[in-house]
Amino acid sequence: MCQVAINIPNEVLFDTKMSQEEANQFARRAVALGYYTQNGVSIGYCAQIAGLSEEEFIRYLGRNHVSIFRFDDKEEFLEELKNA
Repeated sequence: MCQVAINIPNEVLFDTKMSQEEANQFARRAVALGYYTQNGVSIGYCAQIAGLSEEEFIRYLGRNHVSIFRFDDKEEFLEELKNA
């Protein structure tokens, strides 16, 4: 597994009132969200990156207004809706 380190100025932690652990958690979730939305990485892998279960990561996506449903066009969406 790859490990990535970033430096966050102490002033940012002070301004956001985050502990180092909270900042680490925030960064992991932000990276996972980016991988999911921009690179199409699976929910399972992104949940691992975020340190969450798949169910928790799906809820995290919802809180960030990201849908887990992806359709190529309106017709595909309507077909799925009709079959639901």
